[in-house]
Amino acid sequence: MNDQVVQLSYALDTFYFLVTGALVMWMAAGFAMLEAGLVRAKNTTEILTKNVVLYAIACTMYLLVGYHIMYSSESGGFLPNLGFLIGAENNVDDVMSSGGDVYYSARSDFFFQVVFVATAMSIVSGAVAERMKLWAFMLFAVVMTGFIYPIQGYWKWGGGFLDAAGFQDFAGSGVVHLCGATAAFAGVLLLGARKGKYGKNGAIYAIPGSNLPLATLGTFILWLGWFGFNGGSELMVSNVDEANAVAQVFVNTNAAAAGGVIAAIILAKLWFRKADLTMALNGALAGLVAITAEPLAPTALAATLIGAVGGLLVVIAIVTLDKVKIDDPVGAISVHGVVGIWGLIAVPLSNGDATFGAQLLGIVTIFAWTFIASLVVWGIIKAVMGIRVSEEEEYEGVDIAECGMEAYPEFNVGKK
Repeated sequence: MNDQVVQLSYALDTFYFLVTGALVMWMAAGFAMLEAGLVRAKNTTEILTKNVVLYAIACTMYLLVGYHIMYSSESGGFLPNLGFLIGAENNVDDVMSSGGDVYYSARSDFFFQVVFVATAMSIVSGAVAERMKLWAFMLFAVVMTGFIYPIQGYWKWGGGFLDAAGFQDFAGSGVVHLCGATAAFAGVLLLGARKGKYGKNGAIYAIPGSNLPLATLGTFILWLGWFGFNGGSELMVSNVDEANAVAQVFVNTNAAAAGGVIAAIILAKLWFRKADLTMALNGALAGLVAITAEPLAPTALAATLIGAVGGLLVVIAIVTLDKVKIDDPVGAISVHGVVGIWGLIAVPLSNGDATFGAQLLGIVTIFAWTFIASLVVWGIIKAVMGIRVSEEEEYEGVDIAECGMEAYPEFNVGKK
């Protein structure tokens, strides 16, 4: 291959990486709209503030320390290296002398990876919505995106011991989604349920979201962004085989989401006697999470079935968590945690290089590390500054208490 072709391939793969990263960044808008639609009107401004600020914190912490921890450590190891910033950019000599191993910009790799850590943190914001202190959440985001996420990410994607053990996670059912859901689960356990959610004798009271059109828009944005999430994880598009692989990933990602919606809405109709929109939305997301661990190997029909199982599981998980009084306003723990586990377990069904033993090792490791580390951090924050707003502030809405403004002011009388 001559120098001009090598440079053209490098430019194409770099551009592809950047564009798919931008699609994943757009998922931040999807999470913001989904969560804003599924919380009550009096808590909308605060949830939007969390989503904007967590993205900024994730980008900054991953730049400062997270990326170095995740990708500058010894292959096959357990303890990552500590360091700062993201290293030097590739030059022409690096590319030409690499034998094809260097085929995209180092900066494009950082950009693609940083939007993933922001996605993991976005999962947490919905689960703790409507009763957590804003600044407690932001402080946790600093530790989560700078240290907790990158360490377990190194174990797989950075070439650590999980990767050496044969654990397979193509685009992050475990590294991103299970990690984010587990951090959320630890926070919810310490935080407790919203006032009025659970009553005596096992009573469960629905707390409807304020804006289902907004939640639906958020779901479609996430669905779109997921093509970058999974498609970009192929890392390359500059030859026939890789281009075909990317196309298969796109098709499977879309098929799994569709399967999740259909399965979830049918189960909701049979179980609740109603076509529950929120379950359909979570079914779509569940299908997407389920296929994320292996979106290349299955056929399109198999991907649809993997997504459909995810859609069934998310409905069951949401109802089950409610029964044990784990209050998750948006269903994040069910969508990203329970279905993330299913996605990882499903990998060996289509990928002959994967084993159930390695997949279970990855699941247990990611859950144990993230849960223990998050519980410690949440506990310290709770002891130092508290993590829950007062009962009065929760009743009035955290928009006023934390942000001093309402998202939907019904009366706004100016000066005469």
